[in-house]
Amino acid sequence: MIHAEGRFQTPKGANIYYQHWQAEDTPKAILFVVHGLAEHSGRYMNLVNYFVPRGYAVYGLDHIGHGKSDGARVYLERFSDFIEPLKTYFDMIQGWQPGKPVFLVGHSMGGLIGSVYLLEHQDELKGAVLSAPAVKVSDNISPATILLGKILSGILPRTGLLALDAATISKDKAVVDAYLNDPLVYTGKVTARLAAEMLSAMQRVTAEATTIRLPILLLQGSADRLVDPGGANMLHQKASTSDKTLKVYDGLYHEVFNEPEREQVLKDVETWLEAHL
Repeated sequence: MIHAEGRFQTPKGANIYYQHWQAEDTPKAILFVVHGLAEHSGRYMNLVNYFVPRGYAVYGLDHIGHGKSDGARVYLERFSDFIEPLKTYFDMIQGWQPGKPVFLVGHSMGGLIGSVYLLEHQDELKGAVLSAPAVKVSDNISPATILLGKILSGILPRTGLLALDAATISKDKAVVDAYLNDPLVYTGKVTARLAAEMLSAMQRVTAEATTIRLPILLLQGSADRLVDPGGANMLHQKASTSDKTLKVYDGLYHEVFNEPEREQVLKDVETWLEAHL
């Protein structure tokens, strides 16, 4: 397996880290991974180790404020600071792998970022796989907390609001321990500005989801406590494409690619991808 990495600069001068994996042979398709909140592109090795031997190349970057990329941790000025580097990286991939079909694979906040990317650039993609997409405000976040986040986003944007409960990412204790001990994972609180920008993006996706026309596969664990499982259902109902599939995995937690049952999940993704090549 070939692994390569590098960096490119945003127009604002931030260095964005990227990496990719592929076999010696020319890949049949590209998986364009968009990682979630507080984590990084290196946490998708289960995906890499499954799909690279099956003829796919896997490309991912670390969002601004995440992993090996520049920026204050889990902070950004505007949501488009997530989208613009993805477009830059996509164009780079097109140059390296001309003519290859590209499937976006977004997880959690990456599912939200990926959904916004679809609203703006879906015609460039062959399809999208969204895992536990964070596209709906969870019912356990009170209106008061949302209001406080909006106020703080304006006056104290770097204030920490909420921390993720690492124990809820997977039933596999080894996955949770690796997450907590990963120096590239941020375990502090999400900044008010990022929380407010995510909320605005969720509202946009809900309002514009009917414009999604490309093939889409939605994956959701029924026991997910980090995102509202209703978000995947909302996308499935609203997307105007007739080629849409929702798979809800009974009892699985948030990171379906990192659950003990992941082989079945990965096999389901492979079956869907193969049907769309």
